[in-house]
Amino acid sequence: MGKESKISGTGGKAAGPAPKAKKPGGRKGGSKGETKGAALQFLEYYYPIHYKAGIALEDALRGGTLSRHQVAILWLIHSEGRDGRAMNRKAIERSLSAWFEISGAAITKALRAMAQPPLSLVRLEEDPRSGREKIVTLTAKGEAHLEKMIGSGEAYVQRIIDNMSEEEIVQGLHFFRRISEIVDTLR
Repeated sequence: MGKESKISGTGGKAAGPAPKAKKPGGRKGGSKGETKGAALQFLEYYYPIHYKAGIALEDALRGGTLSRHQVAILWLIHSEGRDGRAMNRKAIERSLSAWFEISGAAITKALRAMAQPPLSLVRLEEDPRSGREKIVTLTAKGEAHLEKMIGSGEAYVQRIIDNMSEEEIVQGLHFFRRISEIVDTLR
């Protein structure tokens, strides 16, 4: 537990220790001393983590069955949909378009494949408020698949945090929450 690892930055150089964290309530933007070069260090950690850990986590969620886009659709329905079960197709398209370079036609294709056998994970129904709009709803099979998918993702992340101290886990969760909050304000 509590092992320290070096994460490669760009060019294969090992990244140095992370800058000391500011005390809560400190001046936004930080002082020149402790945080000088922090943006570049964040970038050099983030980019490889995004691809190494992010893609590996995505692969665990895919389970060899779904495309990256289909996993993202299921995750959106789970995290932002009504009762974690249904979501307006246009809302899915807006979110996916912000995450991927993807066309509406590609989203339609992904949804149709998810609605038909052998997957049969979602139902596409006409929105009663608009004949042109569709509601995407998880089927019972879709709910079971989503549960299994989340379990696979959780198991992958568990393998990572098994190598961290309790303090590192708490700090990591805090860090991810703060990054998410800040990114939401930058849009």
